[in-house]
Amino acid sequence: MDIQQLVAQFQRDGYLVLDNFFDKQLMQDCNEAILDHFGMSPEFLHNDEFLSQADTEVIPWFPEREGVALFSEVNRHALLSELTKAILGDDWYSQYSMVMFSKQGTKGQAWHQDCPPENPEQFNLNRLVYTMDISEHTGGLTQVMPGSHKAGLLPSNGQPMSEDDMVTLTPKAGTLVLLHGHCWHKVTPVTGKYRVSTNYRSAPQGTPEDITDICVYRNMRYRFSTSETIEVRG
Repeated sequence: MDIQQLVAQFQRDGYLVLDNFFDKQLMQDCNEAILDHFGMSPEFLHNDEFLSQADTEVIPWFPEREGVALFSEVNRHALLSELTKAILGDDWYSQYSMVMFSKQGTKGQAWHQDCPPENPEQFNLNRLVYTMDISEHTGGLTQVMPGSHKAGLLPSNGQPMSEDDMVTLTPKAGTLVLLHGHCWHKVTPVTGKYRVSTNYRSAPQGTPEDITDICVYRNMRYRFSTSETIEVRG
């Protein structure tokens, strides 16, 4: 694996897909732990305003905060740490791991940026670990706009936005996807029984720990800590 080539590709595109990155048995064990935690019909945690305005029906779980060792084992993966350091610098830091569960028939996620893009030096890195295959059969496909991490603010609903260059990702169990927090991305509706991924968020040193508290959608900016829309976008 040519780390520097991968870093250059990430810096150009704002995302990176690495298949067969993690041990299949570890992924299976993690997936079983996720299903044991959620079951098939967990309740949404966000309020109705967020669910309707963001077209986002994802239920989070923070397993490392509960001491679930399996997920810490993933976080300590040597090559993952090496690649993260090469992208973010020597003083990068780990923020938290968050499992994202979507039920069958849910909307997925609308176009968004995981953190405000006004300062290009202030961003988080999404390190998405897939413990199951994501395909046309399951739905929940992540779609990204290559290079958009350098394009600034996601267009509002009132502004034109071409999807001609959009790339659809179909990761399998064991795939790692790295995604820049300013990169425009969305998730398609879930058609299979469920859809999960686990995000090991990290950031360059000097980035505020709450960098992902505000998420940018085409119709709003939303602050998760206070569960409120802080800007309505036209």
